[in-house]
Amino acid sequence: MKHDKIGSVMTSDVVRAEYGTPFKEVARLLADHRISGLPVVDEDDKVIGVISETDLMMRQAVAPGPHGWRSRFRLDGLTRGARRQAAKAEARTAGRLMTEPPVTVHADDTIVEAARTMARRRVERLPVLDEEDRLVGIVTRRDLLQVFLRPDREIRDEVVREVLGRTLWLAPHSIDVSVTEGVVTLTGHRERKSETEIAVSMTRQIDGVVAVVDKLTWRVDDARLRPDERALQGVAYDWPRRP
Repeated sequence: MKHDKIGSVMTSDVVRAEYGTPFKEVARLLADHRISGLPVVDEDDKVIGVISETDLMMRQAVAPGPHGWRSRFRLDGLTRGARRQAAKAEARTAGRLMTEPPVTVHADDTIVEAARTMARRRVERLPVLDEEDRLVGIVTRRDLLQVFLRPDREIRDEVVREVLGRTLWLAPHSIDVSVTEGVVTLTGHRERKSETEIAVSMTRQIDGVVAVVDKLTWRVDDARLRPDERALQGVAYDWPRRP
């Protein structure tokens, strides 16, 4: 199954900082460009860390209070993570402020892979790297949501071409495919239950699909057949695929 690549939705003009970029310059970059975070790069454009608004707010957390007192972190007895946050509160440069190691993706990764990485690592943006691991773009959650703006006709064409044709080797009209607001409805009758399960599973993986309504029926439940019975029924162990 083909998925759109990160390179097709990323922003190529990336606002970035270097290790020695002053704290105030980082804050200015975020404010001027109305962004909530940026990558930090070295002299070779390799990403060495990322900075978010939360990192900058650590300094505000230890600013003097209304009565002149100033919150202070006691480094002794703190966990490693707490010590890192305490250090950020005193940071003067991007290199001391950034979070490392950075979570990144490559331009030829799929949108699905990037979305999973964002969800798993709980980040809002991902620096995008080229084949030599140099910064070439950045992708945000909003960028990834563009996949759900695909026209229904485009989604239907891909289901017919990739799922029915390339995966199941079926004629285009062997299963009726309709798409409304990203919801794909599959209707029809097949010889084997496994074919309907493959059709539903593969359709769910297509970019832009919100949900799949399964209205498929079958004659033989091949999941219950023994290997020799499968052979008699013409049921292969693996999904039919073309190279």
